Amino acid sequence: MAIPDYETLMLPVLKLAGDGKEHSLREATEHIIESFNLTEDEQKTLLPSGTQRVIVNRVGWAITYLKKCKLLESTKRGYFKNSPRGSEVLNQNLTKIDSHFLQQFPEYHEFKVKKQKPKEKSKIIPETNRSQTPEELLAEVHEELNQNLVEELLSIIKESSPSFFEMLVIDLLVKMGYGGSRKDAGQAVGGIGDEGIDGIIKEDKLGLDAIYIQAKKWENNISRPDVQKFAGALQGKRAKKGIFITTSAFSREAKEYASNIESKIILIDGEKLAELMIEHNVGISTVNSYEVKKIDLDYFSE
Repeated sequence: MAIPDYETLMLPVLKLAGDGKEHSLREATEHIIESFNLTEDEQKTLLPSGTQRVIVNRVGWAITYLKKCKLLESTKRGYFKNSPRGSEVLNQNLTKIDSHFLQQFPEYHEFKVKKQKPKEKSKIIPETNRSQTPEELLAEVHEELNQNLVEELLSIIKESSPSFFEMLVIDLLVKMGYGGSRKDAGQAVGGIGDEGIDGIIKEDKLGLDAIYIQAKKWENNISRPDVQKFAGALQGKRAKKGIFITTSAFSREAKEYASNIESKIILIDGEKLAELMIEHNVGISTVNSYEVKKIDLDYFSE
């Protein structure tokens, strides 16, 4: 038989988690291979990129979509278990779970429209849109892959130690062009921690100006008083530039305060942090790249 698509795998994966135990991607893949009696060749079939087995990729995406809709819960890195909502769905004795079924859950809608422009928020991206050009479909899939990477990356960051988080911040700022060398940045960031300031880093390689840093690996949102404290610390240093980085998010009041004060304070929340890490290749690697080519009309003009 052909290798089942990821939608076909959603219900079997959910049933596997129905035992209430913790499972890994490897366990789920082995379960699917056995359940669908996949041949040796089918088990070894690779994606066109040659970077991953097709069956592992499809099981992984089935798990991802089930997590997005709160039918599965992450227990630790690479592991999942059933959720109360997942149990409710299993009790319905369904014969199939697919994208159409998942549309009843608000989390699915949020996941699908998260990267659309504000004016497009009311639309749901259809699973198949024949009116889209290949370039548009490619861009849409790229956005979905990137958003999933952002969420996975942020989850790993939140599990890291405070010292590793400080190192991560250093690596990112240096990759973005701040701090001169990594050695200079490493000496500047971490270990200060006075008056609401966690570190100082050069704005450029020549050190013409300094930027003060606050880095918080928090779960709760950063409120206005937290940003006010940081702004006060900047004033105490006669500094006008600061970066507040967190793994969580900033409240609306905190954002409004930062935008209305004289000091220039850049707020980087968890999602933005992960996006910057992806953009500057910090903590990630490129699996594959695809070139989209077109005819060079200038070449053929006589």
